[in-house]
Amino acid sequence: MAISKVYESVAVALLTLVGTPMMAQQQVWRQQQADDYTRYELLDPASRSFRIFYDVAAVTPGVGLYFNSIRRGSEPTVHGVYDLHTGRHLSWEIVDGVNARMLGMENASELGQYIKVSLERVVPAGGEVRIRIDKTYRDTASYYGEGAAVVFSRSLGIKRNAVVLPPGYEVIGVNYPSQVTTEPDGRTKLSFMNPGPAAVPYAVKARPYRERLVTPARNEEQTDIGNPDRSTQPTAISSSTAARVDYRFSERAFQDREIVYFLLEPETHSFRLYHDYTETRPGVDRYLNVVRSGSEVADPSAVILDTGARLEVEILRGAEIAERGLEIGRPVTDEAEVVVVWFEPVPAGHSVRLRIEETYTDASRYLLVGDELIWDRSFGRSRNTVVLPTGWYLTESSIPAVVDETEAGAIRLHFVNDRPGNLDAFLKARRRGR
Repeated sequence: MAISKVYESVAVALLTLVGTPMMAQQQVWRQQQADDYTRYELLDPASRSFRIFYDVAAVTPGVGLYFNSIRRGSEPTVHGVYDLHTGRHLSWEIVDGVNARMLGMENASELGQYIKVSLERVVPAGGEVRIRIDKTYRDTASYYGEGAAVVFSRSLGIKRNAVVLPPGYEVIGVNYPSQVTTEPDGRTKLSFMNPGPAAVPYAVKARPYRERLVTPARNEEQTDIGNPDRSTQPTAISSSTAARVDYRFSERAFQDREIVYFLLEPETHSFRLYHDYTETRPGVDRYLNVVRSGSEVADPSAVILDTGARLEVEILRGAEIAERGLEIGRPVTDEAEVVVVWFEPVPAGHSVRLRIEETYTDASRYLLVGDELIWDRSFGRSRNTVVLPTGWYLTESSIPAVVDETEAGAIRLHFVNDRPGNLDAFLKARRRGR
């Protein structure tokens, strides 16, 4: 590209950025992101290439750009970038690190190369803009043959990943605990969640079946990655055996529900929480959060993280639930309680990312015994965080957790459950100075 063209593109981008609320005040920003998930689809081994679907949320407030780093040694082909909220295509171009820094991203490496994505809207304060990048890498160091087998060996820093084998290949080795499922087209998929701070040196080895499968044609625009319908299917065999013959489970790493609990003083038996949820089903216009038996809910609120829009929220109890014709997945009793979040019906090809906040009181699960705080609760989601009250220190945690501090000095525990089913957490803590 001619130097004049480089300066011209930089000038246009800077004018675009200055027009955003944040960039009018600040020319430099550090890119922040969340909820990364990467799906690697291994292509014909002779190509030494793999297709990547990368889902990520840009969370830098007020910024209308996102830069996706291109790994050194990879030869990229970008097929497209999509806004996951609206389903629309986004404009993109490949730039070097110097250009990225000139456009305001101070944590860009000047030696790096990036896919620069122009977002459809600036990131709302406290919200996010979710995108999907569809690209193919040719990388002979990461994907190669070993006799009749193939090897995919790559350091993966993203915390949630999946690798899909080529059609007709079986897994004969994987070095990190992984979920294994079969795609509807017969390909084998391995996925994992990394709870630690360092990248995983992930290695998968596969070889052809004795009889290769015939794989149906695949739609290049397919975007239902990780959908439960693409996970394990029930068998056609009915049996009285104790084995779970028709057991169904979805890809745990793809699940993007997460929840954060902020414990209030234990004498109150109360905790504030927020949980994030993505709705993808066309026509759905509500989210129902059924309150656990023994808990009381108060002060619910909700926002669409994609836009920052506040939503209508109400608490319904007993007969009110039946009168409104709401199905809560169990019989409606006088004690039944549900938080209902209302939003515009989801259009086909779109999705909505919700953040729901509530305060719960549960004297049977959160209490003070002597001078010890006790928290005993079952987690159903894959990613869960608990923040202790300020001034308390952790003494026991039955489930392994990553521990750090908030900016206010409160102890925070991060739990990752990479398996189907619940996680039964049990915590104890004491006030400092006792």
